Amino acid sequence: MDWHLKKTVVLVGMMGAGKTAVGRALAQMTHAPFLDSDAEIEKAANMSIAEIFARDGEPFFRDRESQVITRLLETKRGVLSTGGGAFLSRANRETISRLGVSVWLKADLDLLWSRVRHKDTRPLLRTPDPYATLRDLHDARVPLYAQADLTVSTDAGCSIEDTARRVIAALETRPDVLESR
Repeated sequence: MDWHLKKTVVLVGMMGAGKTAVGRALAQMTHAPFLDSDAEIEKAANMSIAEIFARDGEPFFRDRESQVITRLLETKRGVLSTGGGAFLSRANRETISRLGVSVWLKADLDLLWSRVRHKDTRPLLRTPDPYATLRDLHDARVPLYAQADLTVSTDAGCSIEDTARRVIAALETRPDVLESR
C-alpha cells in the first residue's frame, strides 16, 4: 500500500514511548519527511536539551518548543516527534489539532522505565529517585495525552515497524490526514 499524508502526524507521549523510532519508521512508510522538535531546538540553540534546561530552565525551553512546533506545522508536512512535555501545553494541543493530527503512543510505566532507566539524557529524571519521578510524570500527563486525536497502544512485544503499522491503521480512520494511493 502507498500512503500520502495530507497533514502532519504529531507523535506525543511519554519519554521512552518510541516517538522518535516509530516516527522514523512511519515517515519511511508514508514517504514523508521525519521531523523532530527536540532536534530542531538543539540545532537552533547549538546545545542539548539537558544543557538548555540547565542554563535557561524548563519554562524557557517550553516557550522555544512551542515556537518550533508551530513553525514546523505551518511550514512542513511530515511525521513530527515531540518531546514528552510538549503536549502538556493547551496552546500546543490546540495548534497540533488545528494544523495536524496528534497520535498518543501509549505505553505502560514498566515499559517506559525499561527504556529510559539506563539513559542520562533525560533532564527531568535527574533526581534522587528517577523511577518515582517517571511515575509521577506519567500519572500527571496521562489525562492530557488522552486528549490526543488518536491513541495507539504499544507494548514490549511490539516492534517499531509493528507500532508504525498500528499508527497507520489508526490514521486510516482519518481521511483528512491519510489517503492510500
